Amino acid sequence: MQIGQKNQIKSKITQNDTAKVFGSGELLVLATPRMIALMEECAYKCISADLESGASTVGTFINVKHLSATPVGMEVTVEAEITEIDGRRVCFSVKAYDECGLIGEGTHERFVVYSEKFTDKAYAKLEIK
Repeated sequence: MQIGQKNQIKSKITQNDTAKVFGSGELLVLATPRMIALMEECAYKCISADLESGASTVGTFINVKHLSATPVGMEVTVEAEITEIDGRRVCFSVKAYDECGLIGEGTHERFVVYSEKFTDKAYAKLEIK
C-alpha cells in the first residue's frame, strides 16, 4: 500500500439505503450512516489486497460532511485515497458523488489489526460482565 493509492465503488440507492430505514430521519433519501458505510467499505477495499494473511482493518475515525441529498434510484460513486500511512494507521480522503455531483466528503482512518487477536480481545469482554 502507498500514499495516493485509490479505490472506487458504486451503489444504486434503494429504499433500504434511506434515512427512514436507517432511523436517522424520516425522508426517503440516502441516509448519512449509509453514505459513511459506503466510504468505509471503499477505504477497506482500497487496501485489503495488500494485507498479510490473518490481517484486516478496522475503522477508528471518520469526519464527514453530507452535502446534498440523493434520492432513491440514483447511483452513488464513492472514492477513497490514501493520504497518510503511519505504522498500522492508514488515513484516507473520502468523497461521494451522485449523478449530479459531490454529495459528501471527509477523512477516514483505519488501523491494521490481526483478526484472531482482535476478535479474541473483543469477545473477552463477555467474560468480564
